[in-house]
Amino acid sequence: MTKFWHIILSGSILLALTACGSTKKATERFAYVEEPVEILYRSGTESLERRRYADALAYFAEVERQHPYSAWARRSMLMTAYTQYLTNDFDGSLASIERFVAIHPGNKDAGYAYYLRAMCHYERIRDVGRDQKITRDARDALIDVIRRYPDTEYARDAQLKLDLTNDHLAGKEMDIGRYYLRRNQHVAALGRFNNVLTQYQTTGHTEEALHRTVEAYLELGLVGEAQRHAAILGYNYPDSVWYQDTFRVFRRNGQKLLDQQETNKLLADEDVELTPQERLERAGNVGDIDDAPAALPPRSNDDITPDLPGAPPSR
Repeated sequence: MTKFWHIILSGSILLALTACGSTKKATERFAYVEEPVEILYRSGTESLERRRYADALAYFAEVERQHPYSAWARRSMLMTAYTQYLTNDFDGSLASIERFVAIHPGNKDAGYAYYLRAMCHYERIRDVGRDQKITRDARDALIDVIRRYPDTEYARDAQLKLDLTNDHLAGKEMDIGRYYLRRNQHVAALGRFNNVLTQYQTTGHTEEALHRTVEAYLELGLVGEAQRHAAILGYNYPDSVWYQDTFRVFRRNGQKLLDQQETNKLLADEDVELTPQERLERAGNVGDIDDAPAALPPRSNDDITPDLPGAPPSR
């Protein structure tokens, strides 16, 4: 067994020395032999096509080192950034892009640089359960592409990805809003649902946001606000399953609240017009008016137990 591992170890060392020798040979070739820029650049692109990314990066770096003021050097900066993007080295790619934009802000390929920067952020978008800073960075970068280059293919593709990014951010707001709603933190939940309705109203989460808003307002006893949002949902999405759920929730809970509020209003209106004798009778102290105290203590709503009608059956 010891002999076996000795052979393996010797082979590993040999491979490492061979690799080091190969790297050293390539470095020496680049260090002392100046090659035409076209050959270096073509070697880099061929290595890239063969997915030999390390070789491609080395060739593009040599183009910049040996021919720093050529048009090929500017193109090699972008090819370096693109190669790093393909290898998921997004931070390295972003650094290369920022260097290109800083040195060549007005170059005709600057649009591609801004688009590639947006893609570096976009490819790192995480699920809605994680922090969404990268998603917001992707949104800002995509908007920058659309603003700077509105009539290009970059802008058209950025618009499609921006819609998906906004949908992702809206999903995060809904996830947090549902969390608060399950814990009866209705005001906090309403804040999240309102963000969806005001900032991401064109996404696919708008219908559920309206439905959850109705639920939250009903839990708070704000029937008028619940009715208003239910009407908005019904007007804009009459065939939505969320509207059907809203209709059932409102019939089950909203009508009870409406009946309760209407009854309380009627009782309050009647109470204003009662005579002192009728007030005593309503309070349960039927007797001669002369025996009544000069002032009655204030009564709470618990003193009144009206016979409320039940909610209509759910469909």
